[in-house]
Amino acid sequence: MRWSQIRAQWPLALVLVGMAVSLGFVMFERWRRGAFLLGLVALAAAVLRGVVPDERARLLGVRSKGFDVAFYVVIGAVVLWLATSIDSLGTG
Repeated sequence: MRWSQIRAQWPLALVLVGMAVSLGFVMFERWRRGAFLLGLVALAAAVLRGVVPDERARLLGVRSKGFDVAFYVVIGAVVLWLATSIDSLGTG
């Protein structure tokens, strides 16, 4: 693979790195931080999908731009709501 092909996928790479970091938090028993970060990553994906042109978004775009942005926003909002509204385990 050439460097230009890899560089063309930067929006997807940014989202995947954010997901890996958030899953790392979950693996080390910081699930609320991991879930919160995952929600932020989904919102960042919505912004990237809305701002980056279709030919640059590549694999970040699955359907139409409007659908993708709405989907990422809904998923991000739900995950953020869950991360902030559920009590952490072990507290009364």
